[in-house]
Amino acid sequence: MFNYTGKSNKSKRSANAIKKVKRLQMAANHQEPDRIPIGEFYWNSFIERWRSELGLPEDANPYYHYDLDWIVVNPNMDPHIKDFSVLFEDKQEVHVETGYEVVMRKRFDFPMPEMMKWNVDTIDKLLDFKFDDPYDQRRYYEKGDDHINGVGDTFHRNTPAFVERVKSFYPDFAVFGGVGEINECLTRLIGQENAMLWTMMHCDQFPEAIAKIGQFYFDICKAQVEAANGMLDGMVIWGDVAYKNGMFFDPDYWREHFKPWVKKMVDYCHEKNLMVIYHGCGNVNSIFEDFIEIGIDFYNPLEVKANMDIVQLRQQYNHNIGFCGNNDVMLWESGDKSRIKGEVMNKLQSAKGGSFIFQSDHSVSSEVSGHTYDYIIKLVREYGNYPLEC
Repeated sequence: MFNYTGKSNKSKRSANAIKKVKRLQMAANHQEPDRIPIGEFYWNSFIERWRSELGLPEDANPYYHYDLDWIVVNPNMDPHIKDFSVLFEDKQEVHVETGYEVVMRKRFDFPMPEMMKWNVDTIDKLLDFKFDDPYDQRRYYEKGDDHINGVGDTFHRNTPAFVERVKSFYPDFAVFGGVGEINECLTRLIGQENAMLWTMMHCDQFPEAIAKIGQFYFDICKAQVEAANGMLDGMVIWGDVAYKNGMFFDPDYWREHFKPWVKKMVDYCHEKNLMVIYHGCGNVNSIFEDFIEIGIDFYNPLEVKANMDIVQLRQQYNHNIGFCGNNDVMLWESGDKSRIKGEVMNKLQSAKGGSFIFQSDHSVSSEVSGHTYDYIIKLVREYGNYPLEC
């Protein structure tokens, strides 16, 4: 555990940031704030396009430009804390081994990386796998390489320290930490295919590995809250457990082995007065009531292409849970302003009574024009003030 001197490491918070936190808290409590909160995740290639098309400076940042309400900062969640091992690199791509003991191929002209090889490729290796200390201060106080922050739609090394990144955003935004759920780890550590196969092939042993991973990420959740020392307003739990047509495994299996760890995270965060956003791609309709039961404040991203629809979900579950997302990025990519306005206005209906954060149904890709996104934000600013008149 950390030892503190009692001195605050907080930067001074603006009145605008305090208003953003209150806005989100009211929405989480199923109340109508002054206006609909807005958040987003962006591909870096979109940000470059947005700057170019809108004639903005090279350092323009959409979070600041649009005065968005919240931002997420992830610590080093790698099972092993270590520098990337560069196995191959040229002008087109790089291959690195990360702290998940997986070899990643990142082509610089492709939006997302490829997992090439998993070193943890047997159940025995998984059962014997030793996680580095989740409370190791390097995860929170030192810059360095880590998988989540370094290998994605871009590639970079030596990510600034978690606490320094939190401190930089604290004056201007509601700041959320980030922690993986078990399947997020399994996908990187052993691969999604093995994760699904081993639930059946090693049904007596696999739950032991799941529990070990669950404990590790629960401690990562606690440790970053302690390290941030009062600068976090919420927590994002990253938990992709589904694809377009349904769950990766039987819903009851998730309920038995995964759900208890998510509940522990939610309960801990609520004890610390933190809001919780659960990010889960795919069609999770079969376990949506479970997220309500364990007290998730907002569910994200509610992918349209996976048959998630907040209009239907609001009718079914009323205001028992908040929604964050569900605005169709594939429609945004079309640039059809008439259809986009109809979609936006339709989704804003679900914001009546609070419990809604306006956001895409995953992230803003480079196929979305800067002008289209600018138009969308201006629509929400115009029609998203309470009481809603849309």
